[in-house]
Amino acid sequence: MPALSLEGSNRPLDGILPAHVGPLEGNITHVAVVVPARNEAERIGPAIRAICRAATELRSVRPGVDIGVVAVLDACDDGTGEAAVDAAAPAGCLSLLNVRLHSAGASRAAGIRAALAATTAAPERVWLANTDADSMVPPHWLCGQVELAESGADAILGTVEPDPGELDGSLLKVWARKHRFAEDHPHVFGANFGVRASHYLRVGGFEPVRTHEDRILAERLRRAGSAVVATDTLRVVTSSRLQGRAPHGFAGYLRGLGGALAAPPDAVLGTG
Repeated sequence: MPALSLEGSNRPLDGILPAHVGPLEGNITHVAVVVPARNEAERIGPAIRAICRAATELRSVRPGVDIGVVAVLDACDDGTGEAAVDAAAPAGCLSLLNVRLHSAGASRAAGIRAALAATTAAPERVWLANTDADSMVPPHWLCGQVELAESGADAILGTVEPDPGELDGSLLKVWARKHRFAEDHPHVFGANFGVRASHYLRVGGFEPVRTHEDRILAERLRRAGSAVVATDTLRVVTSSRLQGRAPHGFAGYLRGLGGALAAPPDAVLGTG
């Protein structure tokens, strides 16, 4: 098997994987990327192109691994599907799933069901890579996940950073102070979440909720004893918009930071 490398990381795998990693469940033979979208015609193109670059890089070192991408169009009426197809045209690995669920969790779960139904690979050999339609994954994103999975990780929690070109500099500094880019970080982002299908199914998958489906799944995996790796080696750039699709999602969090930054000092401290 050709060697894979974690681009941008100087840490050996034994510094990334948790000490309690259990027996390996076999090499990955199928990777399914799931991307929920709700009226993301302006942003899904770059997201799909980034995923296709990551798929091309994985194919170059692991030509035997099948790769599929499912864009889940949740009540889209703005041309999101057409934009996704145009972006993926050269790679030809994209499937569209139209739903009307109005829920990030339900959309992710529906996309995963469709992806698993489309492969004959055993769940132990299927890797589910989750991201968002307003996010751009790095070229080594899938290579890094497959390497970690085949070294013993059952789930991978990656980091994200706001697109600095869309965010006010002072707000970006506040965000950076609150987020630690490091191995074994405490964050959970649906835009950068990988999991072996057998472990995903074992704990019941994504809950059909509008927000925090990623945190719920991560907690279930940990309680079930899965080897959950939190790494900064696969960082994803995500939209810095302040009006998002999910209530209490990333955009809402950034908006809250901006509100705290704009508030008078006595309001922030709760005095006066």
